[in-house]
Amino acid sequence: MTRIVDYELFEVPPRWLFLKLETADGTTGWGEPILEGRAATVRTAVEELLEGYLLGEAAGRIEDHWQTMYRGGFYRGGPVLMSAIAGIDQALWDIEGKRTDRSVADLLGGSTREHVPVYKKLVPERVDRIPELATDAVEAGYETLKLLTTYQTAPLESGADVDAICEHLSLARDAVGRAVDIGVDLHGHVSASMAPRVCARLAADDPAFVEEPVRPEHLRTLDRSATHDVPVAFGERLYSRWEFRPHLEAGRVDIVQPDVSHAGGITEIAKIASMAETYGARVMPSCSVGPIAHAASTQLSHHLPNAVTQPDLGEHYVDAYVDNADELRSENGRVTLPDRPGLGVDVNEAGVRDHAGTGSDWRPPVRRYDDGSFVEW
Repeated sequence: MTRIVDYELFEVPPRWLFLKLETADGTTGWGEPILEGRAATVRTAVEELLEGYLLGEAAGRIEDHWQTMYRGGFYRGGPVLMSAIAGIDQALWDIEGKRTDRSVADLLGGSTREHVPVYKKLVPERVDRIPELATDAVEAGYETLKLLTTYQTAPLESGADVDAICEHLSLARDAVGRAVDIGVDLHGHVSASMAPRVCARLAADDPAFVEEPVRPEHLRTLDRSATHDVPVAFGERLYSRWEFRPHLEAGRVDIVQPDVSHAGGITEIAKIASMAETYGARVMPSCSVGPIAHAASTQLSHHLPNAVTQPDLGEHYVDAYVDNADELRSENGRVTLPDRPGLGVDVNEAGVRDHAGTGSDWRPPVRRYDDGSFVEW
C-alpha cells in the first residue's frame, strides 16, 4: 500500500483553500479544506494533522486516518478541525479512486441513481426581481429553487419583517406555480421566539423546505412543531454525526445539510446520511465553496439513497482551476457523475499555481440592525 509522502496547500480566489496530497507512487489527490473567512486558521490545522499523523502513513487506511485525526488530539470537533479533516479526507478518497480506477461513489458501494437534481439559488437584489429570476431558472431546466429572503430590521421581527419574508416566497410561487419546488433560506436570521410564527406563515405557499429558520444554538425551539408543518432543513453549521443526532432523535429536522468541506468530509457525511435514513430524514448536501468540494458532493449524492438534491456548481474561477468543468456543470437542472476515477475532477494545477497566494482576506460581512446592534450575516 503506497504511503503519503508530500502535500501542498494553495490559497486561491475567491476564498478557497485547495490541498494536494502525493503518495510514493506518484498518485495525487485533491481536497478542499476551507472554512470561509478562516483560511489561514484551517491551513494551520491541516499542516498540524498531516505533519503530526499522516505523512509516511499508508494512504488507503482512510477510516483509520479519520479516527486518528478526529480523536488523536484529545480535544475534538468544531468547524476548524472538522474542515481540516474534511479536505484531507476528500484527498484520500481521490487517491484511492485513482489508484483503483474507480469513482468515489463506486468505492462507497455504487450509485443509487443516474443523475442528481440541483437547485438554483436565487439572491434577489430587489423583491420585484423575484418573478423574473424564478421564471428564468425554471426555463433553464431547474425544478428546485432556493430563495434567500430579506434581512430583518430589528432583533425581534416586526409584522412588516415577517410580511417581507413571506412576500419573497409568494412572488416566486405565483411566478412558477406549484409544480416547482421552492425552498426558503432564512440563514439563521429569525429570532427563536418568532421562528415558529414565520414558518407557519410561510406554509401558505407550500415551501419544499425552510432552511435554517434559527441559529444552530437555538434549534431546540423548533420542537414547537404544532405551530407549523413545513419541512425544516439545516446542518450547514453542524459538523459531525454527534451534532446531528439529538435533532434527528427529537424529530426537528426533515432534511440534513452537512457540508462536505466542513463536516468531516466524505467519510463522516456518509455516516451522517446513514443515521438520517433511520429517522426518515433526507440529505441535501451543502456546498458553499469550490469545484473540488462540489465534485465530492456529487459523488456522495449519487451514492446516498436518501439524497434529494444538491447545490449547483458556482461559476467563479471554475474554468481557471478545473480542466473538465463542463463535466461538473449541470444540464437541465441535473448533474451526472464524470466518467473519471476518484472525485472525478481534473484539477488544472498550473491554473491553481497561477492564482495561489492571491486569495482575498474575505470575512463574513458585519451587519447591524436599525438600532445599531449586531446581526449575523
